[in-house]
Amino acid sequence: MKENFKALIQYRLEQADDCLREAGCLLKEGMSLRAVMNRLYYAMFYAVLALLQEKQIGTSKHIGAISFFDREFVKTGTFDKGLSKVLHRAFELRQKDDYVELVSITKDDIDEILPKAKDFVDEIKRYLFSS
Repeated sequence: MKENFKALIQYRLEQADDCLREAGCLLKEGMSLRAVMNRLYYAMFYAVLALLQEKQIGTSKHIGAISFFDREFVKTGTFDKGLSKVLHRAFELRQKDDYVELVSITKDDIDEILPKAKDFVDEIKRYLFSS
């Protein structure tokens, strides 16, 4: 793998870690649950972008990245379907809260996604560092 691709993978994983830390800080400080969910979703999205870099594929489109993850990594059995489910769920929650009126992220939503988002990023790191 070329050094620039390795650097891009590392950059995306650092972004994912930053988002997880930011989500924790926002939650601890009692900030907007919408902002917490945004950071949790983006942690997973950046981890998926690291996988795309590993395959030397680029996209900035969320649906494209999620579809690629499902097609190339979940359907092939590389990752458990549960990871796909949490990615889709976080994407759905973030979309609804951003674009649908009178819909709000709840503490239960955060409690559901937070540990799974951490596991998601950890699983992708394990895969990338074992390749």
